[in-house]
Parts: sequence; C-alpha cells; structure tokens
Amino acid sequence: MSFTEPKPSRRTVLKLAGAAAGAVMLSRASRAAADRRSTGLHTRLSHEFGLRVPLASAGMAFVGLTDLASAVSNAGALGVYGVGADPPPVFAARVQAIQDQTSGPYGVDFLVDSGAFGPFTTQDHIDIAAGAGVPLVVFHWNIPLQAWVDQLHAAGTKVWMQTGDVNIALQAVAVGVDGIVAQGRSAGGHNRNSTIPTFRLVQRMRQALPSRIFIVASGGISDGHSLVRALRAGADGGWAGTVFVAAAESYAHPGYKERLIAARSPTATQFTTVFGPEWAGQQQRVLRNKGTADPASTTPVTIGTTTLFPGVLNVPYTMPKHSAIVPTRDTVGDLDEMDMPAGATSVKDVRRIRPAEDIVEDFIDRGREACERDDHESLDDD
Repeated sequence: MSFTEPKPSRRTVLKLAGAAAGAVMLSRASRAAADRRSTGLHTRLSHEFGLRVPLASAGMAFVGLTDLASAVSNAGALGVYGVGADPPPVFAARVQAIQDQTSGPYGVDFLVDSGAFGPFTTQDHIDIAAGAGVPLVVFHWNIPLQAWVDQLHAAGTKVWMQTGDVNIALQAVAVGVDGIVAQGRSAGGHNRNSTIPTFRLVQRMRQALPSRIFIVASGGISDGHSLVRALRAGADGGWAGTVFVAAAESYAHPGYKERLIAARSPTATQFTTVFGPEWAGQQQRVLRNKGTADPASTTPVTIGTTTLFPGVLNVPYTMPKHSAIVPTRDTVGDLDEMDMPAGATSVKDVRRIRPAEDIVEDFIDRGREACERDDHESLDDD
C-alpha cells in the first residue's frame, strides 16, 4: 500500500515562510552586529539605520539608480538613489523598485533648484516620499522648505542636507534637518566648496553644529582607511560616490567607468561650470576631457544621444554641446565631450569594475585594518 505525505495547509506554509524570512532578518541583524563589533566601525549612524558599516553611497543622478541603491543596502550600507531631474511618476516607480529589491534602509537625494526641465523637486516628490515612508531624504544645493522637512518628519523620515558651507548647514539645521553631508573640496559632481578639505570641514561642522546632528563626510571617502579618518575627524559616517560609479550595478556608461579606472594623475579632475544648458552655470568637479578644455567652443552642436528616465518613460534625448546629462548605458556619442563627475582623490582608488557588495566588504576589511592602527595624519591632504 502506497503512502502519500499530506500537503501542508496554506496557514502552515505561510508560518514557515514567515519563520524563514524572520531567520534571514535575524541573520542580517546578527551579521551587522558582529561586523560592527569586529571592525570598531560602530557609530550613531550604524545604530540609527542598523548598518554593517557607517557608509552611504552618494545620491548620483543618472547613474545611482535603483539597482545600485538596492545593492548597497543589501550589502549592509545605506544605498541612496539620486533623483536628479526625475519627474514624480518616475520617482514613484523607482521608490517602488527599491522597496521591491531590498528590505534594508535606503535614501533618496533631491536637488533643490530649477533647470531647463523645471523645478527638480516639487511638492509631489515630497508627497510620494512621505507616503512611501522613505527612510532618508537628502537635500542638495539649496535649503529645503520648512514645510517639506516637517512633512517628512511626520512620516518618520530622517532628513539631511548636503553642503560644504558651515553657514548653510546652520540654516538647514534651523529648518529641522537631522544631519549634514559635509561636502569637501575633493568631492565629485556638483560642489560649491573649492577650498576646504573634507576632514577639516567635518571638524568645523562638528564645532559649529548641535551635537545631536549627524555629520557624514563627503569627498575622498573611497575605502575603509579614508572612512576611519573621517570618523576620527568627528564624522558619524562616510558618503562615497566615485567608487560606486564604477560598481557593476551603476547605470554609468562602460566608457565612463573605464575612464575612472584609467585616471591616476592628481590633475585628472577639475572644477568647471561649462556643463549645461540643462542646468547652466553650476560648479562641478569632473574628469578633464575635450569638453572641459574649451568652454567657449560651440562645435560640434550635438555630442550624442541618450535616453532619459530609462525603464519608466524612456524619453529619447539629443545631447547638446556641453550637456549636463551624464553618460549612461543608453548613451551613444563622443564620451570625451561629456560630463563625467569624479572625486579628486577617490578616483585614484577606482581600480576595476566590481559588485557593490564587494566595495562595501572592502570598506569593512580596510576599516578593520585602519581601526587597529593609531594613525595621526594631516587633515588637509584630500
């Protein structure tokens, strides 16, 4: 007589699935706690978001999309999606994608200004972020409205401001932000600070701001060693961009990644305001190339084509001379004419394309090594 094992009930299946999910969450939490104990990298930021390492990937428009943010969060750091010019429906779709891809904490990065496509951040963006319960919102360039900060706080969202200016940081604290991303002179991308080194800036921010305010160092944060230096200067964590542009999950064009890997000279990057007209006259730190060599040039009239809002709206776009649109996987044209943000010191640590998880693990491994040393280094060499 044959025997057939009875099938478990739906309730039993759901209980088992819940137990398995709980085990995964417990495993992740246990691993995070073990990493913090073993590396000495436990800070208020690690505790606040339950991170393995007090590190966030920078919110980088066009290249720091959902795959990268999710991969960083899944690896135990804080992945941040760069919203850039994404309109509200695209933003909503990307937030949903991140929530589908990770159960870890994540953030979104808003620009507060207007460009050729209109305001970068609108009330609709804030409504979506608050409604979705986004764990962290970072504002950049200009101070957010008090009403936006209040609305996000009411939804349980933490709010940061990115700036390289202590006075701007104080104004942001006055409207209620919880943290400051201290953007040093070496930081890539849009950056108004061309004079103060990252670690000096962190010290000044720490002296000027209330002790409750998180301070996250931006500029030259490329491995565990630089992260530990930032912590010793008074930061609660690091904000890393350039090394994650070269991550496998980054949406950057392969040629952009190759140029980051090849950049070794101390003069590989420069500040410029040449790139527009989509957002004209804004200072950036980028890779030197033909586009930066002759700011007055108007030829060729166009330098390539790309796709805006890929995976959602898929809008074809012809890139004018000195376009501020960063080259992505969808871009075709002369990359040596294009806007490629890069950090002055971080670019020297980009050696190969690798998964975001490997980059995070490298931060942890090198952070462990740095914590075991008692280095007393200059704060001015970034």
